[in-house]
Amino acid sequence: MSIVSKDISKAVDLLTAEELVAIPTETVYGLAGNIYSEKAIKSIFETKQRPFFNPLIVHIPSLDYLEKIVAYIPEKGKLLAEAFWPGPITLVLKKKTIIPDIITAGKDTVAVRVPNHPLTLELLNQLDFPLAAPSANPFSSISPTTAEHVETYFMDKIKMVLDGGACKSGIESTIIGFEDDEPIIYRLGSTPIEAIENVVGKIEVKNKKEISPDAPGMLERHYAPKTKTILTRNLSKSIEKHRNKRIGVLMFNDILNDDVIQFKIVLSEGKNLEEAASKLYDALHQLDKQDLDIIIAEQLPDYGLGKSINDRLERATK
Repeated sequence: MSIVSKDISKAVDLLTAEELVAIPTETVYGLAGNIYSEKAIKSIFETKQRPFFNPLIVHIPSLDYLEKIVAYIPEKGKLLAEAFWPGPITLVLKKKTIIPDIITAGKDTVAVRVPNHPLTLELLNQLDFPLAAPSANPFSSISPTTAEHVETYFMDKIKMVLDGGACKSGIESTIIGFEDDEPIIYRLGSTPIEAIENVVGKIEVKNKKEISPDAPGMLERHYAPKTKTILTRNLSKSIEKHRNKRIGVLMFNDILNDDVIQFKIVLSEGKNLEEAASKLYDALHQLDKQDLDIIIAEQLPDYGLGKSINDRLERATK
């Protein structure tokens, strides 16, 4: 029997009873639990097999709610929240003591955002607590962008996936922390750097940290298919090198035909980076099912969302 449902009242009941529910957002599906329930939060880490040193993102219903859980918001943090929420930006801010240390991996900061998905905003507004919701996939696997992806991963481990359709943005939120009140990008994501710099000026990127990461998504290997995957600037050369193997190809636009390719996915015929981002994880899920020896992924243009897509592909190929 399927665990996928559109029933918000059922999701409310399960979450209130300290169970986990996978929820849709505009970025990816999240594995959600009550942030004040130690049982629920431990269950998130255990279900995902996620290390406890990797902090979780807290999802709240509105900007107004922020003051309930954070102690301080830098001026540029306010500008970013006002410009992009609801939306795919996560801010790492000084937490109030009400936020349990298990959520923040013992740090004095909490990662928080307002998701831009009508179903999940409705859910959050019906709950008396925010939701911790890392991506609803086993740790380091490909993130889920449909309810079916989640069900495949966790059919026997959770009781419900709240079905909100395919995720529009398709890659995780951009995470921004603050050092001396100046914003720093900790994770590239669905909000391009250029859009952020239009609001707060030039911004530094520090998006890799293996030990005690400041935010989710900073570990070197992440978002990875089970099939060996390589990233290349030169598809033809890489295909030639692996001609004796069953090859799958992930390319930006359709520029290459070769009989040796067993399975090919084009992210955007029209070279649209937003379309490419929205299709990325679903494409990797499809390629991973094809019994291939290798997936060869083409590096995208290194600007806008191309930077974020390349970041995910680099981590998938480590």
